[in-house]
Amino acid sequence: MATLSRSIPADRMTVLFAVMLVAAAGNTAMQSILPAIGAKLDIPDVWVSLAFSWSALLWVMTAPYWARQSDKRGRKALMALGVIGFMLSMAFCGLALWAGLAGYLAAGTTFVIFALFRSLYGGFGSAAPPAVQAYVASRTDPEERTQALSLVSSSFGLGTVIGPAIAPLFILPFVGLSGPLLVFALIGLIVLIMLRWRLPDDVPRFAARGAIAAYPTAAGSTASASEESDESDESDESDEDFEDRDAPAASPLRWTDKRVRPWMLAGLYGGQAQAMMLGVIGFLILDRLELRPRPDEGAAMTGIVLMAGAFATLLSQWGLIPLLKLSARTAVLIGAALGASGLIITGVAQDLHGIVIGFALASLGFGLFRPGFTAGASLSVPRRDQGSVAGMTASINGSAYIVSPAIGVLLYNWHPMVAYGLMAGFCGWLVLWGWSALRLDQPATS
Repeated sequence: MATLSRSIPADRMTVLFAVMLVAAAGNTAMQSILPAIGAKLDIPDVWVSLAFSWSALLWVMTAPYWARQSDKRGRKALMALGVIGFMLSMAFCGLALWAGLAGYLAAGTTFVIFALFRSLYGGFGSAAPPAVQAYVASRTDPEERTQALSLVSSSFGLGTVIGPAIAPLFILPFVGLSGPLLVFALIGLIVLIMLRWRLPDDVPRFAARGAIAAYPTAAGSTASASEESDESDESDESDEDFEDRDAPAASPLRWTDKRVRPWMLAGLYGGQAQAMMLGVIGFLILDRLELRPRPDEGAAMTGIVLMAGAFATLLSQWGLIPLLKLSARTAVLIGAALGASGLIITGVAQDLHGIVIGFALASLGFGLFRPGFTAGASLSVPRRDQGSVAGMTASINGSAYIVSPAIGVLLYNWHPMVAYGLMAGFCGWLVLWGWSALRLDQPATS
C-alpha cells in the first residue's frame, strides 16, 4: 500500500481495502454456518438455499444501479450506504436467528424474517464495491491505476477466505451459531467509523466509472476491477489499430453476437455447476460426516472445507494463470476438466479428507475457468464494446446464484449423485463443446 502513497495515502487505501474485504468475508462466513443453523431449526434444506438465492437476485438487480449512482452522488456516500446495508443486515439477521435458536420464534417465522433482513445486504451491500473501485480509479495516476485496482479487488477474494476461516471462532456461548453474524455487524460498524473518519470525499483527479462487482461467494471469483477513464488516458496506437480492424462492427453488442456468444455459453455452463456446488456442499458435509445432530461442529467443518476451496481459487487466479500464462481458451477447458474431476471426488467422498480434496480440486478448476471466460469475452470485442461485454459477463456470473443453488439442493435431497452427476456433466459438456467452439487464443490475464 505504501507504493501508492503518491496518489492515495496508505491509511486511506487501508480503509478502501477493509470496505471490500468485510463485504465478502461476512457473506461467506454466513454461507459456512447457515446449513448448520437450518439443521438446528429443522428447516428444509432448499429453504436455506433460497435465502441466499434471494440475496443474490437483489445483488444482481441493484448492482448496475448503484454503479451508476456512485458516479452521480459521490463515491464515499455510496461506500457508506453499502457498509450500512451490510452492517444492518448482519445485525438483524443475527438477532432473528438467535431468537429462533433460543425458541422465542417459530422456525418458519425465523427464516421469513431472516430472508427479509437479507434484502438489506443484497439490495444495498452491492453499492460499496463499485464506489471503491471508482474512487481508486479517479484518484490514481494512470501508471499506478492497475496496481491500485488489483489491490482493492484482491481484498474481495481474500474476504472469501477469511470469512469461513474465522466464522467458527465466533460461535459464542450465549448467542451460539448466530455469533458470527453479530460479530461481523460490529466489524462493519468499525469499518464505517474508519470510512467517515479517514476518507475525505475530495474532488476526483480523473474521470472514472464504478465497475459492477460479482456477488461474493465462498470459492468464487474475485471482484472485477475495471477502469474507465476519459479518452485521453485510454487511447494508444495499438488500441486505435484494433478499432480500425473491427470498424465494420459498429452496431450495439447483442447476446447473439457470434464473437461473444460462445463465451457467454461457456460462462453459463460452468457457472451453473459452480453455483450448485456451493449450494450443496454444506448439506453434504452434515450428511456424510453425520453432523446434523451436532450443527455447531458441522459449521466448523463447513468452514474448513469452504476455506480450502477459497485458497484453491486464489491459488489458481493469483498463481497459476500468471505463472503459466494460460490463454483464455486453455484456462476454460482445463478449469472445466479439473472442476468435473473434483466434483466427482466430492460426490463419492465419505470423510472430511476426501471432501476437502474434492472441493479444493473443483475450486481450483473453477478458479481457472472464470477468469478465462471473462478474459475471452472481453478480448473478443474492441474497446468500444468493453462496457457492454462487462455487463453481460456480470449478468451471467450473478444469474447462476439465483436458482441453481436451490435446484442443486433439491436434486441432492433426491439423490446426492444425481446432483453431483449434473454438476460434473455441465463441466464435461463444457470441455467437449468448448474444444471446437472456443477458438480465441488470447492470455487469460493481461
